[in-house]
Amino acid sequence: MANSPHGGVLKDLYIRDEPLKEALQAEAETLPHVVLTERQLCDLELILNGGFSPLQGFHTQAEYTSVVHNNRLPDGTLWTIPIYLDIDRTTLDSLGVSAGSRLTLRDPRDDQPLAIITISDLYTIDRSQEALLVYGADDEAHPAVHYLRHNTRDTLVGGDLQAVNAPQHYDYVAIRRSPAEVRALFKKLNWTRVVAFQTRNPMHRAHRELTVRAARMRHANVLIQPVVGLTKPGDIDHFTRVRVYQAIMPKYPNGMAQLSLLPLAMRMGGPREAVWHAIIRKNFGATHFIVGRDHAGPGSNSQGADFYGPYEAQDLVLKYRDELDIEVVPFQMLTYLPDTDEYQPINEVAEGVKTLNISGTELRRRLKTGAPIPEWFSYPEVVRILREANPPRDLQGFTVFLTGLHASGKESIARALQVALNQEGGRSVSLLLGETIRQELSSELGFTKRERDINVARIGFVAAELTRSGAACIAAPIAPYDEARLQVKKLVAKAGGFYLVHVATPLEVCIKNDRAGVYARAIAGDIKGFTGIDDIYEPPVNPDLVADITKTSISQIVHEIILLLERDGYIGDR
Repeated sequence: MANSPHGGVLKDLYIRDEPLKEALQAEAETLPHVVLTERQLCDLELILNGGFSPLQGFHTQAEYTSVVHNNRLPDGTLWTIPIYLDIDRTTLDSLGVSAGSRLTLRDPRDDQPLAIITISDLYTIDRSQEALLVYGADDEAHPAVHYLRHNTRDTLVGGDLQAVNAPQHYDYVAIRRSPAEVRALFKKLNWTRVVAFQTRNPMHRAHRELTVRAARMRHANVLIQPVVGLTKPGDIDHFTRVRVYQAIMPKYPNGMAQLSLLPLAMRMGGPREAVWHAIIRKNFGATHFIVGRDHAGPGSNSQGADFYGPYEAQDLVLKYRDELDIEVVPFQMLTYLPDTDEYQPINEVAEGVKTLNISGTELRRRLKTGAPIPEWFSYPEVVRILREANPPRDLQGFTVFLTGLHASGKESIARALQVALNQEGGRSVSLLLGETIRQELSSELGFTKRERDINVARIGFVAAELTRSGAACIAAPIAPYDEARLQVKKLVAKAGGFYLVHVATPLEVCIKNDRAGVYARAIAGDIKGFTGIDDIYEPPVNPDLVADITKTSISQIVHEIILLLERDGYIGDR
């Protein structure tokens, strides 16, 4: 028999509001509306399907205050993470809504109406207080605090929801199940004791061993329930992770485990989040929940120390275990014993016994460099999937971004580098010259700072897409402003390599090399806002290479760029 929901009743608003669906759908089209953020979309789905039972809406001010300060809803029910709908005050004012108003909430992906909120109150919060009380520190190195500081809007909207439509998913539909569907699955399979396992990372042999040990200890079946909403920035994408989970499921004894996805927006809130995760798994019907080492921990703070102790999350869940009414299965980290070819909890390994482990950092290094990943650590099927998603450097794309004054020689360097990379072979090479981009992508733009930044952002977008596809991209705009260049780097670096080359040819040489006479016209005042004359050029602070064609030949500059690429493994045979 599945566990009872948190609060005693599964608050599935889809089922509750089904008789009103047609009327709600019609009303939703007549109401003012807002488009949800990605986090709000995840939260909304779990409120509507009962995953966040007993919640039936976004927190009011009283609920928010009670949760932040007391880990409880106003009625005393245990709840540890604030769930709120944040909207800009200017947006609310333009919509003309206030307490008592009804507002349609729309899907950011397809603009479909998902729910109607009846607004109970509008309120503001103390962000520092939330950071300190909920996440333990007002430190932007914590992903949730960074989100709170930079993404959370200024006004919170509390109120109950009515369900209109479920969010439409097109990926892994067969294993996206609501709490009611998971409970029905348990009933069909005659599962009465279920251990739930939360993960946001790929699973390897140690994870399989951990979950099987938990099943043996509690005489239970296993629900693998990975998060496919928002996780920690930099995590492996959920498409790759789900392929890994699907590959590892046959490694369990037949009938022992099921895979079901959870559209949760994690906060990486450590102890409080662990309690929240236990509540959610209880709503899905699990009777047991695995809490491992540093559960939902975000890593290091801005001083280099861990935000939370390794077993702080276990301690808080155990503190509330009687109220949670879901049995916690605490686990220490498992380590591999090569002499006996087995995994053991690290606290059970005798002193002097040889152990092996591969950290997440080391795994990422091996994936990037193509170094071998031993079978004691992971299954060949899993490694193959991870290598497809994380090819070695010589199969990844990169961008070389040359910046400098007009006629500094950056275009000549770019063309020569294109020839050298084409000669090297192995990937397509694209050239994005400043004049070409101006003609083909930005012909409507002028030369104000804002328009220059838009032009550079467009170059960055194209460069990132080319890099993501495994190509070599050479961009050579003037790009005079440091912030715009940093934004390009941030965008491209998510897709592959990025190298900033400052072509620092002196202005007087650029003027001399300018056959078109553009500098002369700018000096004469015929052209306004020309970089280097009456508009600034901000030299890069930390470029990967500084080049000056008056001191170094173009062929030598190209060679130095090639050496950078070879050093990092993007070209050459290692």
